[in-house]
Amino acid sequence: MYPKHHFLQLLLVLASFSLSFCTYQNVPFPLHHRRPYHPTNYGGYYNPGRDTGNYYRPESPSLLSSRSNSFGMINSARRAGSPSNSQPIFNVDDFGARGDGRDDSEAFNKAWNRACSSKQGAILVPKNKVYHLKPITFSGPCQSDLTMLIYGTIKASPRRSDYEKDRLHWIKFQDVENLRVEGGGTINGNGKIWWRNSCKINKALPCKHAPTAVTFYQCNNLRVANLRFKNAQQMHLTFQKCLNVLALNLRVIAPGNSPNTDGIHVTDTQNIQIMNSLIKTGDDCISIVSGSKNVRATDITCGPGHGISIGSLGADNSEDYVSNVFVNRARLTGTTNGVRIKTWQGGRGYAKNIKFQNIVMKNVTNPILIDQNYCDQEGPCEEQSSAVQVSNVIYNNIKGTSASEVAMKFDCSKNYPCGAISLRNIHLVPLGYQRVEASCENARLDSEGIVSPTCSSL
Repeated sequence: MYPKHHFLQLLLVLASFSLSFCTYQNVPFPLHHRRPYHPTNYGGYYNPGRDTGNYYRPESPSLLSSRSNSFGMINSARRAGSPSNSQPIFNVDDFGARGDGRDDSEAFNKAWNRACSSKQGAILVPKNKVYHLKPITFSGPCQSDLTMLIYGTIKASPRRSDYEKDRLHWIKFQDVENLRVEGGGTINGNGKIWWRNSCKINKALPCKHAPTAVTFYQCNNLRVANLRFKNAQQMHLTFQKCLNVLALNLRVIAPGNSPNTDGIHVTDTQNIQIMNSLIKTGDDCISIVSGSKNVRATDITCGPGHGISIGSLGADNSEDYVSNVFVNRARLTGTTNGVRIKTWQGGRGYAKNIKFQNIVMKNVTNPILIDQNYCDQEGPCEEQSSAVQVSNVIYNNIKGTSASEVAMKFDCSKNYPCGAISLRNIHLVPLGYQRVEASCENARLDSEGIVSPTCSSL
């Protein structure tokens, strides 16, 4: 028989366990999704090693360790604000939001300002309501780590006149450290009015920018998870000048004919992981442009759309840099491109240390493409001698069906040829053609294993 005080201690432990268990039942997503962002949890980035492997095979712990050690990054991202039961909740309804079709921007601003100026707290967007917002900026720095829990739907104002002050952004998070945005809700850009007025839909109209639905600008140690983005005005989700980012369990959806609706756009951002996401849009599923370094995209389902792209780089004779990109375990279906690197003539800089691995293509046009003569304009582009240097690119374990006769194309610069392009275990077969072929201009290639189709230079 236990002494009385031991018996009381036992009762307290059991009661504590019971309360904790009840609390965890209300967590809207599995707890393993709430792991802190740490490189040993999610792996590193580019590794030029000759691992082949099978599709969607989990990385070995030793490989993860070697990758994370080689970059030694993102430790600080584990500090991103994590919601807890003890912190205060700032419900947008308590600040006047109605979710009845009227504009709720003022209430959202008030809730943000109150939470941002508090020592702790989370902003709550309740479920089963649709909140309409005009263009809005959530600015930092804040007094503490901050979480925005989006359980309901946030929908953009349909009036283009609301964007007269800033035509480039709808929702913008700026200068916020240790931020989490998650919850399982939906962010709807209400983009149809913008698509109808796009020069790509109506050739008679002048070409103008449309807003990006959600932009994270200069946000460090950031986590964006378990959200749905749909029908953006233009791009859906942009990370710009951010450091240490984890984006996971995202669903990004727009019609395949919606113009310029990139899924996830990465610009001038370092140390970012995009994981376990479904992207079906009218433009690039993922686009990675200048200033981006240490980018990893894993377990991506893409299509329709324009594939996974690095670039474009070097437009208007600019100097652009992208390095250390690792795309691993992706499935592309019905896209107009597969994995693509695109640069304009006349540019400078580099795109280097890039690896595309364990990728399945189904009915994909241009499954593998490097285009150093990219030209996205009506008339022909002027021939220029300088170019963004493309080098140290690995294609490993890529298989599937090509919707174009040319399944692998390297259209590289005469003056700055593509260097150290490695092909390993490539098997692309025709879809509706007698055969598929490879076209290789000014590319220095090496191969390992079965490579089909193949270039005559190999």
